[in-house]
Amino acid sequence: MPETRDLPSDSGSDFGSGSDARRDSGSSLRVASLGSGSRGNGTLIDDGRTCVLLDLGFNLKETRRRLSRLGKQPQDIDAILVTHEHGDHIRGVAAFARKHDVAVYLTSGSYNPKRLGALPSLHFINIHRPFGIGTLSIEPIPVPHDAREPCQFIIASGGSRVGVLTDIGHITPFVVESFELVDALLLEFNHDVGMLARGPYPYRLKARVGGIHGHLNNEQAAGLVERLDLARLQHLVISHVSEKNNSADLAVLAARKVLGKWPGQLHVASQDGGFPWIQLPEKARAGALGG
Repeated sequence: MPETRDLPSDSGSDFGSGSDARRDSGSSLRVASLGSGSRGNGTLIDDGRTCVLLDLGFNLKETRRRLSRLGKQPQDIDAILVTHEHGDHIRGVAAFARKHDVAVYLTSGSYNPKRLGALPSLHFINIHRPFGIGTLSIEPIPVPHDAREPCQFIIASGGSRVGVLTDIGHITPFVVESFELVDALLLEFNHDVGMLARGPYPYRLKARVGGIHGHLNNEQAAGLVERLDLARLQHLVISHVSEKNNSADLAVLAARKVLGKWPGQLHVASQDGGFPWIQLPEKARAGALGG
């Protein structure tokens, strides 16, 4: 039987008090993508001591290929974090976890034993409580999406914070508050409203994608960017771009309109190539607390 347990709150995280010995400084945080889109997702976050894979929508062979492209092997992965149970985010989780004896962290609502089967180490997270994995501090953020108990994540180490915010139907005040102070943000620019309306999807699917529990359009995403602390934000990654209802050019244009003379770096995550490693400089610990 797999190990299954709930997680304590604030277990030595950079989001609250009480650090443990594994959280001393020494390495900086970096993030990369295996791929981003409706055919599969996977994000690597690594601080040189702990490496987690956030979602995994690819089969074993494809996952190994994409990890290798980023200089990683399956044995380098310490845990898998799951945002929700949709196939493009969870399709490869169970096989990878069993093959390589990797712990899986997800909400109880996202866990379907018939779909995932037995896992070597299963951890149910409380969507309202930060927790730690190795040297990384993890903050789950509840989001509106058409899944059972979806969340997104902010991951911190060495005073730097990376936010991942995809698969969300609309921006809530809590989301704005949570993601305002991040150093890097992977943000969904899923669709262009006009392209979705004119596109090939049937009406019900269009309504789902564009609904309040679907996906962000370019203007919604740009509206959130306007409310971020752009003085702190160093990297913005346009993510989860629909191949049928959007284009990278349209998403970039929407982002550029609100970024103005922002000195940071704008990236686009692709379905096939993801994006290469983005390295964040290490900060004083106070930065992880939003200072």
